[in-house]
Amino acid sequence: MTSPAPCSRSWSISDDSLKRYVQFASESCIQELLSASDSNSDTRVGIGNNANDGWKVLTLDNGVEISKRRSGKTASFHTFRSRWLLTSVSPQQFITVANAIDAAKQWDPDLVEARYIKDLEDNLSIIRLKFGDNAKPLFRNREFIVYERRETMEDGTLVVAVASLPKEIAAGLQPKQNNAIRGLLLQSGWVVEKLEGDSCMVTYVVQLDPAGWMPRCFVNRLNNRLVMIIENLKKLAQACPIDGDGG
Repeated sequence: MTSPAPCSRSWSISDDSLKRYVQFASESCIQELLSASDSNSDTRVGIGNNANDGWKVLTLDNGVEISKRRSGKTASFHTFRSRWLLTSVSPQQFITVANAIDAAKQWDPDLVEARYIKDLEDNLSIIRLKFGDNAKPLFRNREFIVYERRETMEDGTLVVAVASLPKEIAAGLQPKQNNAIRGLLLQSGWVVEKLEGDSCMVTYVVQLDPAGWMPRCFVNRLNNRLVMIIENLKKLAQACPIDGDGG
């Protein structure tokens, strides 16, 4: 009998274990997204913030609010939120671009591979994102495994949660050991609320580097930039044909 070949991977994760982790993590993310979108201000009239909910408005201009809130154990880390009143985009249009792959293209244009690698449920998928040599330092030659969960609330509000898996779980999904994998890049997502006519309110929330392995000033600066990707996603959504009247 020949000797077994050396193991080229450290370990693997079962589908059941992966599903349990992702269901729990994504449910928590969904609830955080809904909480972030639920302000006491009347968003149909003007965007604002409730002083008691922890969000501090950074800019408020032309139907767009950018705000941040402290997260983690120190005041140095923040979650960023942008809220957009889109008067020419229906929820059905915007939800077609509210996904991990279209968002990753906005994070950095040098996205060399993006593919769905596993469907855990009809609304819960695992996606591989790989960036190339010309990407920004955070993404350069790195791979991230993220989940994407999509939910429709009873009132018709659409919620999409996207977050990267911890490195140990992501590595367990690879056919062989891969030193390019990074874990816990971000937690993010969209809440899309229907307004009158072909309009919607979009809340986008992003927390970069929730594990705290990057310099804080760099993280907060990049958070502020990533939260603005809705501008480009809006343009993509406007170019998406929608069957029927979207109502």
